[in-house]
Amino acid sequence: MNELKSLETLGITLPGPMYMLGAIVFGIVGYAAYRYGKKAALPAPKWIGVALMLYPYAISATWLLYAVGAALCLGLYVYRK
Repeated sequence: MNELKSLETLGITLPGPMYMLGAIVFGIVGYAAYRYGKKAALPAPKWIGVALMLYPYAISATWLLYAVGAALCLGLYVYRK
């Protein structure tokens, strides 16, 4: 328990369960979009899928994770064929 407190003093915190759930769900959706875009030779779904898989590594706020994920999923819906 003392290790967690020393990590918190450095500014490192563990993500909450809702963050982890969102990262997993958007990662699965991103993987499916990437596979679809690659199979159908469509660049937009393929790269949106890559973005959906990778963006949780750059975002630490849960609300921002869901906002960006929803925007990317909306972009995936718009660029479907």
